Amino acid sequence: METIVHVEKLRLKFPGDESLLFKDLSCSIKKGEKVLFLGPSGCGKSTLLEVLSGIIPNSVEVPMKTECLQVPSEWGYVFQDPDSQFCMPFVDEELAFVLENLQIPRGQMEGIIKSHLNQVGLELENIHTSIQTLSGGMKQRLAIAAVLALDPNVLFLDEPTAMLDPVGTKEIWEVIKDVGHDKTLLIVEHKLDHVLEIVDRIILFNAEGEIIDDGKRIEILSRNKTIMSKQGIWYPGVWDHFVEDFEWLQQECPEIVNPSVICLKQFKGFRQKKEKICVNDVKVHLGEWIVVKGKNGAGKSTLLHSLMQFIKTKGHYSLYGKSISNGKWLNQMMTFVFQNPEHQFVTNSVYEEIAYSLRIDKRDEQEIADSVEELLQIFHLTMHKDKHPYQLSMGQKRRLSVAASIIGGQQILLLDEPTFGLDSKNTFALLILLEKYIQKNKTIIMVTHDLKIEEYFASRVWTIENGKLIKDELVKKANVKTKHFTGVK
Repeated sequence: METIVHVEKLRLKFPGDESLLFKDLSCSIKKGEKVLFLGPSGCGKSTLLEVLSGIIPNSVEVPMKTECLQVPSEWGYVFQDPDSQFCMPFVDEELAFVLENLQIPRGQMEGIIKSHLNQVGLELENIHTSIQTLSGGMKQRLAIAAVLALDPNVLFLDEPTAMLDPVGTKEIWEVIKDVGHDKTLLIVEHKLDHVLEIVDRIILFNAEGEIIDDGKRIEILSRNKTIMSKQGIWYPGVWDHFVEDFEWLQQECPEIVNPSVICLKQFKGFRQKKEKICVNDVKVHLGEWIVVKGKNGAGKSTLLHSLMQFIKTKGHYSLYGKSISNGKWLNQMMTFVFQNPEHQFVTNSVYEEIAYSLRIDKRDEQEIADSVEELLQIFHLTMHKDKHPYQLSMGQKRRLSVAASIIGGQQILLLDEPTFGLDSKNTFALLILLEKYIQKNKTIIMVTHDLKIEEYFASRVWTIENGKLIKDELVKKANVKTKHFTGVK
């Protein structure tokens, strides 16, 4: 079978790093193969995709050396962050840009554009919609549609469904399976439920970016469970093993008697003068872990943005009994973790990013140092503390964004998809840290598509549909008592 992608003895080092990311790494991909790159976050999977496509060093200059590098002449790439690949401001223009490069006549474009949007399940009233008004999941669908419109022979897919809800994730992998049957697929993905049905080969990496196994899907998974567990690599059944490592007390959720910390009545959030979220009457209490769920574009992130007063709101909104009118006071009581971690970075190093809010509060330098070092260890960022946040992998950026948000000790934590892009070890470490946060009688409101988080950690679930909170339900919660989970103090 023809070799279509090949690298031999790859050495690569990002500026400022003390050590090489790859040390004489070699691999080959045959035409038509469906290959999954699997490993812990930060091990270099996304970087390797960029090398094998030629993005590095042709478009992104990174010092590297190989004895041989063969990249495909025709390929499409879906990035981890969909915003990074858009060229145009509107949905139809983004796809038209692709079609123009394929020399498709203008008169045929509208029908083709609608067909591709329908293919990926992106439903819009008007295809001439600003991309920046789309939710993260909708942007991800658009990015996939734009790449599929190219009809390339080789597809590089870097966590293409990370921001999608469970239904959307399944739909997209079915589309990729359908259109990719005669293509070469190189995939980086943490969510394995559906991708394993597509791939026939897995290349397994350790945390140092070394290939530790390479072979048929079933063989790799069966003989590497121990090392995958230690490295924090997702594999089928990892949640079950996580649960078995703890004492879980399944019990009926008691009636909430704690005082309310948030009260909303006829509360509405607006974007460009259009109502995007509405909550009729709801109270949030101390010690609750509320999971917010719903389809992509339903208004979940908009709800959090409304609570943080990032957008215009109307109606009654009180925090600890006080009407919200002072943004500074709100920020002292509530903190927010963005869906895209890069949106909140304000400094030039990982260390200073975590320390930033404490410096604003003029905390003692020793207190700052102790607090930052503790979070660096918990989130496995110690060795990266001098890096610029943008030099981190997506999973590392996500960990940094959470660490920087919780260090201030606010009573209410709003999180927008905090676990996407994380390997299993860091996902579980974060969840246990948040559970300890709850045990201190603090409050979490979390947007997530992960049904396991809802099952094992939520005390209450909000369902958002078409910009409205349509369901508010108390749920059974399994309380976690940590025993010996690596990485959590």
